[in-house]
Amino acid sequence: MATRAAVAAPRVLRRFFCSNSASSTFPFIPTPPTGAVPTPARPTAEPNTNLFVSGLSKRTTTEKLREEFSKFGEVVHARVVADRVSGYSKGFGFVQYATIEEAAKGIEGMDGKFLDGWVIFAEYARPRPPPGHQNNNSPPFGRQ
Repeated sequence: MATRAAVAAPRVLRRFFCSNSASSTFPFIPTPPTGAVPTPARPTAEPNTNLFVSGLSKRTTTEKLREEFSKFGEVVHARVVADRVSGYSKGFGFVQYATIEEAAKGIEGMDGKFLDGWVIFAEYARPRPPPGHQNNNSPPFGRQ
């Protein structure tokens, strides 16, 4: 049955059906070239007192976020960004500490931990781009 499917499959898909050692790796994971240096997915932000927290549950409130992060230092400001219509969390928020050292402890203590049943991620917040700055050189509205 499998050999019939391998014969009928296009050349690209035959790797799924082959069992020889040449095609034993999963076809969708490219192997990096020899000597290649892995690049980080996103550049990291400069250390500052403001943290970006992602992966929040829709049930997470600003009070709960402040309570959990205050275990690692003095939280000056905490905010869960909520949808204007539904009022539920959009899944991210911000926490601001009094000092950079406390912010580093907050990242160390909460990054990859569970909050309201979800794994959250904490990192230094990136500064907002200046007004009028466009990403990817795209026009502001529609085609031009």
